[in-house]
Amino acid sequence: MRVAFASTDKIHIDQHFGWSKTFQLFDVDKEDSAFIKEIDSSKEYEDEMEKLNYKIGTIKEADMLYCTQIGPSASKMVQAAKIHPIRSTGDESIAEAIAKLQELLKGNPPPWLLRIYYKSQQAKEEG
Repeated sequence: MRVAFASTDKIHIDQHFGWSKTFQLFDVDKEDSAFIKEIDSSKEYEDEMEKLNYKIGTIKEADMLYCTQIGPSASKMVQAAKIHPIRSTGDESIAEAIAKLQELLKGNPPPWLLRIYYKSQQAKEEG
């Protein structure tokens, strides 16, 4: 699965989705994780809808998004783009979030996580 993290320091999930200037993109599966790239999402827009569309466009490769906060409109738009948003406490590190995800995947994952995981596995196989 591809997971985007809203982070100011590249270590903690400490940023609001709409305010995040960068996202850290990781590939995560049951056993391993790998940093893919830092995504620049620093372009400024006056119009809120343009800004949200731009932010979502920058993380279009992601299956999941971790951030400290996300507004209701943004959350609906992110979900419509087939990206599952998850709110973090702000003091959680990216490494901790990845470890929790892997623990969930190895155990008895909730149905929403299984859907995301299998969808990403199928996309990898196709191409």
